[in-house]
Amino acid sequence: MLTKNIVFKNFSKKRNSLKIKSKLKSLLKENNSILHSLSKNYKNNFNKNTIKNYKKYTNFRIIGMGGSSLGTQAIYEFLKHKIKKNFLFFDNLKPKIKNNLKNYINIVVSKSGNTIETIVNSNILIKKKDKNIFITENKKSFLYSLANQLKSEIIHHNNFIGGRYSVLSEVGMLPAELMGLNSNNFKQFDTLVKNKKFLNTLVNNVDSIINLYKKKKYNSIIINYDEKSETLFKWYQQLVAESLGKQGKGLLPIISKMPKDNHSVMQLYLDGFKNNFFTFFYVHENKSDKLNNSTLMSSQNFLKNKSINDVIYAQKKATENTFLKNKIPFRSFEIKKRDEKTLGELFSFFILETILIGRLLNVDPYDQPAVELIKTETKRLLL
Repeated sequence: MLTKNIVFKNFSKKRNSLKIKSKLKSLLKENNSILHSLSKNYKNNFNKNTIKNYKKYTNFRIIGMGGSSLGTQAIYEFLKHKIKKNFLFFDNLKPKIKNNLKNYINIVVSKSGNTIETIVNSNILIKKKDKNIFITENKKSFLYSLANQLKSEIIHHNNFIGGRYSVLSEVGMLPAELMGLNSNNFKQFDTLVKNKKFLNTLVNNVDSIINLYKKKKYNSIIINYDEKSETLFKWYQQLVAESLGKQGKGLLPIISKMPKDNHSVMQLYLDGFKNNFFTFFYVHENKSDKLNNSTLMSSQNFLKNKSINDVIYAQKKATENTFLKNKIPFRSFEIKKRDEKTLGELFSFFILETILIGRLLNVDPYDQPAVELIKTETKRLLL
């Protein structure tokens, strides 16, 4: 168990690396701006007075790419049961853009202020009379200039926090406040780094992943049984791929939707090539539809009095048992409570995990130099 809301089973209980403990200790002692953004001591570049006038709105549109959008979308979908606002996310380019919201606020997010896709979507979506909030660096850029031209609210995006690490900074916390959530409840970092059980679990987990990597198991496959967590793992996918995929190294995160994928790729997972390791993810829900006993035949008696959640959980346990018998490496997260605190803990765990793995692979987990090549080439072709 990580904390009371998350039951975690590691790949192996035996691993406990002194080297990784030392790396973690050094990391936590650093003046690390990214880790600082996870703390309650981090001061967002907005205050309650800044957003007071926007809280009365029900409809919001998030315009941003990658880490500028995925963290916020993960919060919205994971905690949708607590949110009474409507959020639409424009996080890709489409030939036709549909907008089903009226009386909305646009929240445009781009660290650099020059993200091509965000510029294109903003150009098409934003009308002169719209109310807008721009989250971007405090420097000259296209979106910064556009925000000034439109007389929009500008929230400064700290230049030392990359998009994929920005979820607990103003990038994710301003929208969270507008969703009606308390941003302070996400900030679990200060408590977690004082929790020996959490730290030991993190170290053992990273040690296991490095050991699997050395055995040429490069595919990190997420066996996800929670539909509301799909964007959480899209965020995780970017975090891991963009942070570690350098110098011919890295891990490839692949999201597998369960139980749907039992009928497609599970055959390969169980009996195909062996360069995969797995993460099971399940959230316990209090309510779900129950099966109608009166229409079940005797051959399906095992389904009587069962709910959809009962069936999904049985499938999850069955898959884990099968993996154990076949000696396929996996870890497991079971979420007991779906709230801000739990999600904040997951964000912190995955960020710490990724930075540690990066340092053990001798790659810089904070940059993404290869992506810049495509940006430059795209601009050249459009000239």
